[in-house]
Amino acid sequence: MTTEGLPLGLTAVKFWTRKKFKGTAALKKKINPTRVPIEKKESIRWLDNVRQSTELLGDSGRCIHVGDRESDIYELFCAAREAGTHFVIRTCVDRLAGDGNHTIADEMDEVFVKGLHRINVRNNNGDPDEAVLEIRYRKLRVLPPIGKQKRYPALTLTVIHAEERMTPKNRKKIQWKLITNLPVSSRTDAIEKLECFEMEDRGVPQDP
Repeated sequence: MTTEGLPLGLTAVKFWTRKKFKGTAALKKKINPTRVPIEKKESIRWLDNVRQSTELLGDSGRCIHVGDRESDIYELFCAAREAGTHFVIRTCVDRLAGDGNHTIADEMDEVFVKGLHRINVRNNNGDPDEAVLEIRYRKLRVLPPIGKQKRYPALTLTVIHAEERMTPKNRKKIQWKLITNLPVSSRTDAIEKLECFEMEDRGVPQDP
């Protein structure tokens, strides 16, 4: 879709069967999932789609791949880097950062609120509501999982946290944690990335 939200079509499609990956769940019971090669996981489809769509469009620098927490995969970050393209991903993993002796959450706890962002949402009854989000962001050095540090490099990425100021009575509190390789040097830049994520999930039931 365009930056205005106009759908243009599909640039990549991935088909797979559960039978092919049926051993993955069993493998997780014996091995740390972060040590399982990405090629043996269903998650490989995220990397395939990034590569296919980037190749089809032929202008990697203009593309921004947006995804929810299911696409929070370190290998995807590296694939985007290799393809020369961009991403805005909602994170669910608190990765090692800096020198490896602390995590992303530790660094973000030190960041002061740098601005506010108002968004329109719906409460549990489906009625219109407004949420005021406090924005924090920081560029930092993000490390791959310990078991994959010999295979993948550390990356310099920007983490954006947007958390609702007040706890609403009739819906869940919004807490978004995004990670991107796009430049973020101001409140306006951060809001632009938040709007990319909002657009990707517009009209889809949202888990705050």
